[in-house]
Formats: sequence, structure tokens, C-alpha cells
Amino acid sequence: MKNLYVGNLPHSTTEPQLRTLFEVHGTVERVNIVMDKETGRSKGFAFVEMTEASDADKACLALSGSDLGGRALRVNEAKAKRQ
Repeated sequence: MKNLYVGNLPHSTTEPQLRTLFEVHGTVERVNIVMDKETGRSKGFAFVEMTEASDADKACLALSGSDLGGRALRVNEAKAKRQ
């Protein structure tokens, strides 16, 4: 499994939209759009977990810089959470 960071998302992006975008490149285990607790609105970034690391690498190369809702996506491997 590999976890990808997806940044510069339009605030209107939905989990099904992201899942569909990434499933072209392989099996998606989980999509998590990070929401602001106070407003309930997207913070403009998400994490997409893919089953195969090689598929995640392909998705990263294919989708980084691509347009979604007029915004150029930033896609890269997510950094480990700090403890």
C-alpha cells in the first residue's frame, strides 16, 4: 500500500470524483478529503491510499500537474505522520 498526498484541490471536489480519477491507474483502498472542523468545508487537500505501490507511482506521475476544476493538482507520496 502507498499513501498519496493530493494538494491544490478545488473545494468542491468529492470523494467519488477523486476515487474515479485515481482508479484509472489502479485499485484505490481509501480516499480522505481533509475537512475544516469549523466550516465543514474542504481544506483543499486529500490523501488517496492505493493498494499497489507501482500503481500509486504511475498515478503520481500521470496526475501531478493535471487540471481538476481549473486547478493544477499536486500529487506526491505522503510523508509519515509525526508522533
